[in-house]
Amino acid sequence: MRRTMSASRLLKIVVLGLALASAAMAAQTPAQIGKDIGNKVICLCGCQTSLNDCPMPHCDEKAAERHLISMDLAEGKAEPVILQDLVNKYGERVLAAPPAHGFNLTAWFLPGVGLLIGLFLAITIVRRWHRPAVQAAATPAVPLDGNLRSAVENEMKKYID
Repeated sequence: MRRTMSASRLLKIVVLGLALASAAMAAQTPAQIGKDIGNKVICLCGCQTSLNDCPMPHCDEKAAERHLISMDLAEGKAEPVILQDLVNKYGERVLAAPPAHGFNLTAWFLPGVGLLIGLFLAITIVRRWHRPAVQAAATPAVPLDGNLRSAVENEMKKYID
């Protein structure tokens, strides 16, 4: 016989799972936090990679940034505070992703806007290609009366001769 789970029991399981997940997140070691921060900042040596991925083995900039991060971790600072210390020392160029405020919002929104505009243009062009061409209504030629025709021919002869 199959038993159904009550709503209160399901709620307890979900709350317990969330509590365990938050405890696991809070229990990150300083090395894990340092690695997370290293993925969020760029090495300033010119390699244009994250601090953790800098390919230069004896990079002075990488060593300086890691030293600042390790000093802040030793003082017990949280990740946002450490990132702010890096920005204070090196400027916003140290961040791998621009902060989502002010003019930097354009870096977050313009790709989506460009994608929407491109999609709109593509749909418009494809619809025009597949739309049947509107045939111009052929107007029947009205025959000219004889007097008007002879007057037009006489005028044309003046210019031709």
